[in-house]
Amino acid sequence: MRETFITTTTAILDDDPRTALVLADISAASFTDAQRRHPERVLNVGIREQLMAGVGGGLALTGMRPYLHSYATFLIDRAYEQIKLDFAHQDVGAVLVSIGASYDAAAEGYTHQSPGDVALLDTLDGWTVHVPGHRDEVTAILREAARHDDRVYVRLSTQENSRPHHGAGLHVLRSGGPLVVAVGPMLDPVLEATRDRDVTVAYTNTPRPLDTARLRDLVTTPEIVVVEPYLAGTSARLVSEALSGLPHRSLHLGVGRTEVRRYGGSDDHARAHGLDPAGLRRSIEAFLGS
Repeated sequence: MRETFITTTTAILDDDPRTALVLADISAASFTDAQRRHPERVLNVGIREQLMAGVGGGLALTGMRPYLHSYATFLIDRAYEQIKLDFAHQDVGAVLVSIGASYDAAAEGYTHQSPGDVALLDTLDGWTVHVPGHRDEVTAILREAARHDDRVYVRLSTQENSRPHHGAGLHVLRSGGPLVVAVGPMLDPVLEATRDRDVTVAYTNTPRPLDTARLRDLVTTPEIVVVEPYLAGTSARLVSEALSGLPHRSLHLGVGRTEVRRYGGSDDHARAHGLDPAGLRRSIEAFLGS
């Protein structure tokens, strides 16, 4: 996904003189040629993520369309106040593109992990959040984001599904009983975990805005399971509001709040948080009944 971001954003910079890219060292070497061609629109501010957000907000105020990029924990967690003030408060847009996700860089330690990034953005108004589940979904998301001035967050990951599924909203991959919603790269683990169960599996790579109308239509039994690749329960409020007036009970699976202090790799962290197929199967069976 990161390579797709680099290739696509380079092409957008070449095609659209309104687009700018602001970096804080991460991936800067990959944009050397783009910076040479567009020195006034490809800016590397160094390891100063708050400044990156401030520069992006200033560019947006002049009518530019800034793309900002770093690890999720630096881009969102560290620069949250600047995002709140320089974009939300000023009511301007940008495209924030992160790598690292919740624990892709597990070997780098907790400094490079951000399970709470989407929950942080949920405290602000007007953000569209894309969580692609495959590299082939990334190009269309980035190109569409260049066509307007809204606030957009694109959460890239090294984890991905075996095949892409394009378009926003909820897409039904399997029809059956209780609804299981898989966000981004959680689709393949969910399909594996539920392969022997009579459930409806729906997928989205755009959890914000949540497709609440479609969600309500798909809930045909009182049970709903939501599996997200970030902090467990991030979408609980939205799901509850969407199903207001309908008898229901929900299970929200995602990254737990207890820090995994052993390094390991992303697969180890997925197992520790119960987000591998075996862990998801245990949780879903306990909720729905075996």
